[in-house]
Amino acid sequence: MSNKIDRAVIDEVAVLAKLDLNREEREQAGADLAGMVEYIDKLKELDTEGIEPMTHIFPLQNVFRDDKVVNGDNRAEILKNAPQQSEGQYQVPKTVE
Repeated sequence: MSNKIDRAVIDEVAVLAKLDLNREEREQAGADLAGMVEYIDKLKELDTEGIEPMTHIFPLQNVFRDDKVVNGDNRAEILKNAPQQSEGQYQVPKTVE
């Protein structure tokens, strides 16, 4: 598969990555890409029969906690700082016409 890494592929990857590569950098990028493709091809040779797909090597689970109100209802205390209030809420100037 590494024979598919030619100058056109390198140029396309450089454009997508917004890289301005000179000749030496293009050659190095080609060698790097070819090495990556070789490694992927090597991984394809592994026998994965009976191996369950996973997204992470560690067992992960969601940890949920009970929602508990910790600050209570201190609306009156908070509204003491309001320059203007209406119906138990901050009153602010209209910003959208």
